[in-house]
Amino acid sequence: MASDSQRPQLAVKTCLIDTGPLVAYLDRADPKHGAVAQALEEFSGQLVTTGAVITEAMHLLAEAPEGPESLAEFVEATGLRVVEMTQPDAVRRAAALMRKYRDTPMDFADATLVLLADELGVVEILTLDRRGFSTYRTAHRKRFQLVP
Repeated sequence: MASDSQRPQLAVKTCLIDTGPLVAYLDRADPKHGAVAQALEEFSGQLVTTGAVITEAMHLLAEAPEGPESLAEFVEATGLRVVEMTQPDAVRRAAALMRKYRDTPMDFADATLVLLADELGVVEILTLDRRGFSTYRTAHRKRFQLVP
């Protein structure tokens, strides 16, 4: 029998998650709720996002009954990994991306997700921003794989 250190490690699928799906999932009245709920139900792996996305979602859910609480519960229950992309170098790189994609346009939360995609080597993203993430590219010119 192989010890744990000798067993091959299975790669855990990682998927980025944007603001729109968080809000749609937590707001049952949202027209995209069903599609997002199905995508999340079918997903098995690690969801990852940035602090900017959490901030944006918290703002958008602020007026919904128990919106902020439901977001906090979702983050905890799913083990959502939240990565901070607010150190000076990341903020500078995000600003450069926002300038590059200003015609799309790109907001700060989207820019941090593009930076995180580069950092993690992940291009699968749960997003409702099909226009933006169909246009954006990683630093290595990789296209995003949009879910749902």
